[in-house]
Amino acid sequence: MKAVYTLSRSVIPGGTPSKVDLLVSFRAEASQGPSRRALNLSLVIDRSGSMAGPPLKHALQASRNLVERMGSEDWISIVAYDDSPMTVLAPQQVRDRAAIEKALSKVGPAGCTNLTGGWQQGVNHVKTQQSQERINRVLLLTDGQANVGITRPDEILSKVKEVTGAGITTTTLGFGSNFNEDLLIGMAGAGEGHFYFIQSPDDAEGVFGIEMEGLSSVAGQNLVVTIQPAPNVKVASVLNRYRFEARGQQVEVGLGEVYSTEDRQLAVELSVEPGTATGSIPLATLTYKYQAVVDGALKEFSGELPVAVTLGSEEEASALSADKNVLAQTNRLRIAQVKDKAVTLADSGDLKGASQQLRSTIAELSASLDKSSFELIEEVDQLEHYAKRLESKKYDAVIRKEMRDQSYQAGTRSRNDLALRGTAGGSADELGAVSSAEGGVIVKCEREGGKLRVRAVSEGYDPNFNIQFPRSAREEGVTYVVEKLVPSADGGFYRAQGTLKRLVTPGQERAARASSGGAAAPRKTGKASKVTGSANDLPTTNSVGAGVLVQCVKEGSKLRARVVSDGYDPNFNMRFPRDIREEGILYVVDEVIEASGGGSYIACGDIKRLVQ
Repeated sequence: MKAVYTLSRSVIPGGTPSKVDLLVSFRAEASQGPSRRALNLSLVIDRSGSMAGPPLKHALQASRNLVERMGSEDWISIVAYDDSPMTVLAPQQVRDRAAIEKALSKVGPAGCTNLTGGWQQGVNHVKTQQSQERINRVLLLTDGQANVGITRPDEILSKVKEVTGAGITTTTLGFGSNFNEDLLIGMAGAGEGHFYFIQSPDDAEGVFGIEMEGLSSVAGQNLVVTIQPAPNVKVASVLNRYRFEARGQQVEVGLGEVYSTEDRQLAVELSVEPGTATGSIPLATLTYKYQAVVDGALKEFSGELPVAVTLGSEEEASALSADKNVLAQTNRLRIAQVKDKAVTLADSGDLKGASQQLRSTIAELSASLDKSSFELIEEVDQLEHYAKRLESKKYDAVIRKEMRDQSYQAGTRSRNDLALRGTAGGSADELGAVSSAEGGVIVKCEREGGKLRVRAVSEGYDPNFNIQFPRSAREEGVTYVVEKLVPSADGGFYRAQGTLKRLVTPGQERAARASSGGAAAPRKTGKASKVTGSANDLPTTNSVGAGVLVQCVKEGSKLRARVVSDGYDPNFNMRFPRDIREEGILYVVDEVIEASGGGSYIACGDIKRLVQ
């Protein structure tokens, strides 16, 4: 493995304290060649009622695609869980793909979310084939919150840490807007795996591809870096989201796995006290160790990387520009920390303070923004969008998940396809609408890999170029007319300039209108549901939408209706029409309210039968 470093400043002034950003990249050397260790994976799939419809469908298809990427030397097991875990496929090598497909086809939606039970059963399956020469990992898929079995986050994370110490890692994948992202991010951190936010179900395949690419190219694991600063230097901050421990002036950082397809980066801010010497001076010495498989056996390796900087005059230091690449990476990490602070403030109800955090960062970035960097411009535009959302009190579960995901990915990965993912929050509804593009340029907003991107449609423009376009106006599938597209200074992307309008069919033209304040909330009746006939007579639906999912379960000789959507207590009894109760059936109810005396629910509005 090769370790290289760059500094934000190659020359610092003597006589005054300085701050320097250090960026270290660990990568597989070309001589190592492509790395492919055997895999020992357990897919743990949430099949609770809230996964019904597109989420479960796409999760299963993504699982099939993952299996297709595996080789005959790899091991796979599959667990599905609702109230309790169920082994769908016992551990076996990926040789009988038809049998694996048959097992996956039997997974259908059911009850509540015993997340910990499902994960633990996956761990148990991985243990049966565990080997140091294999990648041993559990992949946990869920769209909900742990509401059955062990539900306390501290207990769950404690179990994950214990399993990680025994050599089994955990990756978590959260679908939709109802899962507990803090828990899944915590499990990924404790499990030394990864976390992915799958905002749209059909993004699952791409995310599984990213995870599989990493698993199939592990060049080193358990990478640990020890930073020993020089006597006049201190480690002011570890900017990444890695676990670290300070021992006096020395800092030890755990970076986990290194892939041949992706650099593993460590970013550190160093504080340097003034010195009188000139020329090259030492800043720190980094020692690192990791494990890699050589000739079928796991071996330990180590290395050392001395870090130095040039000490010069004030004039010499100020004459040299900061390294743009280093600043781009370290700014991303600082922005990630600010997003987490903003989420904490917003969670406490301080939306104004959260917005101020973001706007302060926008001001700092804008003063030194590299206008040739599309990624940094996108970052600033997203911060502006989130600040506006907070100021208009539109802080919701999706915005929170986007900010937490973006912070997590920036702090742990160096992949552009995982940076700044998010497709929610924008709307073109307030723009003026025209039916002719005369005098303008046609562009269209599309979802690509978990991001909303705008591309040129009009002839004469490169359709592969990104377009700098207001995030607040982006809406998937919408076509726009912009006054002009101007190439960036380096010719790598376009900037949309002038008035933006929505392109519509003749007869739908209109002027721009004031903000609507968001979509209207679904109509609530508060009236108990009344239906006639049996469950077979109910209208059907294949989506839960804005409704509430209810399931009938047998308790003794009785059929009890219980709510399985997240945010409700599945132990509460429920007033629900008796004639339509049928064991195992899933129902979608317009509204569920708590009874006036508390402790039970009432089904209100229309009821439909969920079909898959």
